[in-house]
Amino acid sequence: MSEYESVGKVSDFEDNVGKAVPVDGRMVAVFRKGDEWYAIDDLCPHMGASLAEGHVEENTVTCPWHAWRFCIKDGTWEDNPRTKVDCFDIKIENDEVWVREKPDAE
Repeated sequence: MSEYESVGKVSDFEDNVGKAVPVDGRMVAVFRKGDEWYAIDDLCPHMGASLAEGHVEENTVTCPWHAWRFCIKDGTWEDNPRTKVDCFDIKIENDEVWVREKPDAE
């Protein structure tokens, strides 16, 4: 299982705005929704756009290139739930944001 990696301070993340961060050699989109935090693979599986740059509404991020919509809670593509992007574990400790690959992803 991979270890948690620090990706910044809580204050580095805006509410309802994604931010792409490197975790264990790949880019991860981190989303803050008040006191709730989510992390999914940053790359849209369609053509590789950054999901962190997409518009966030409720629990959905819309890809900025071709409007594919993904649930930020579980990575599900909302137009075809059989397709997903990876999700990551995320925790907040001492005002620091920590992310790691989920253990079952290995």
